[in-house]
Amino acid sequence: MLFTDRDEAGRRLGARLAHLAGPDVVVLGLPRGGVPVAAAVAAALGAPLDLCLVRKLGVPSQPELAMGAIGEDGVRVVDDTVVRGAHVRPGALERVEERERRELARRAARYRGGRPPVVVAGRTVVLVDDGVATGSTARAACRTVRARGAARTVLAVPVAPPDWTRRLAGEADELVSLATPAGFFAVGQFYADFGQLDDEDVVACLRRAPSAGRRGPADREVEVASGAVRLGGRLTVPADAAGIVVFAHGSGSGRHSPRNLYVATGLNRAGLATLLFDLLTEEEAGHRDNVFDTRLLAARLADATRWLRARPEARDLAVGYFGASTGAAAALRAAAEPGARVAAVVSRGGRPDLAGSALAAVTAPTLLVVGGADPTVLDLNRQAQTVLTCENRLSIVPGATHLFGEPGALEAVTDLARDWFTDHMAATHV
Repeated sequence: MLFTDRDEAGRRLGARLAHLAGPDVVVLGLPRGGVPVAAAVAAALGAPLDLCLVRKLGVPSQPELAMGAIGEDGVRVVDDTVVRGAHVRPGALERVEERERRELARRAARYRGGRPPVVVAGRTVVLVDDGVATGSTARAACRTVRARGAARTVLAVPVAPPDWTRRLAGEADELVSLATPAGFFAVGQFYADFGQLDDEDVVACLRRAPSAGRRGPADREVEVASGAVRLGGRLTVPADAAGIVVFAHGSGSGRHSPRNLYVATGLNRAGLATLLFDLLTEEEAGHRDNVFDTRLLAARLADATRWLRARPEARDLAVGYFGASTGAAAALRAAAEPGARVAAVVSRGGRPDLAGSALAAVTAPTLLVVGGADPTVLDLNRQAQTVLTCENRLSIVPGATHLFGEPGALEAVTDLARDWFTDHMAATHV
């Protein structure tokens, strides 16, 4: 057994796919079992969720054995080897396909309620199922989205047979599986809870997910004012938010940082608002000195905080800072300013040494999160603890390197940040 249930598998898969996060990504789940996995992936990537409707064509005498699959828009895949080996009689395949096309149409109407499929043309499409067995439905799904004009197709599953990449070579631009164990004979053997889902389960997942067509008023692109400069940002404010976390990205990154997007989505799910924004304009970012000018970056962060506190949806919320790498130094500098009123700071793989003398002036409770396999930065954070006079803690994520790209590492960062912010914002009033 590898996974507790589909939700846990989806969260782990979402962490693996963090590099894909961006404004042009859409996640499509394969009903029924793939939808809760896809919902967790969509949440991790901050992406809309929709369906890719496909149906397996089961051998008449052995329905669990796929002899092919069909998808929307007339897509059809047939495994001639299975057809011959199972001695499927002439006409039997057509009768199975006719029945499954009726079921495909029924599901489309039931799940979408008359809403058209999400537009995938020109976008990166992440296709998600709870696992791959023969690969027929996965192949049909890949061909369906390609027929609809997807710019890039990623097929992602928690578990698959060892030879799955050979079977599906060329069907997607990227194939991702968390595990390819030997002795594979069925997807369900790798889940503790692999209960059957019904139509209501699928509909419920779609209702809980962000809109597949557009962002709602609580999640939108914004322009953050910093003097005469306007900086692109993304503001997300859940209903009854307990506080808002402003992100300060590291060098060479921006508001679309997949790692920060992953953490931000986890904070949103916990009821915390987030603001991710570019600390520099595109032209400014082209000058290397600006990227490491933590005084300038801290000033931008302070300006963004003032801009945020003037907005009606955020003016009454406690503010926290989440800084990564050099952005952590900027967050600490900004938090040290008189009158900053910052409820808490979290540093991910940060360079607190770049905050200089400002470190001793920080009063906001500060959490330093460092990978256990990032020895240089770990040492710098330990030194920073000797200077900090505020409440502080050093949390080490075992085995993680500087970018926390290892399985489960970003999930650990998200959990630590969520708990730190919620614990300290709950008692803060601004």
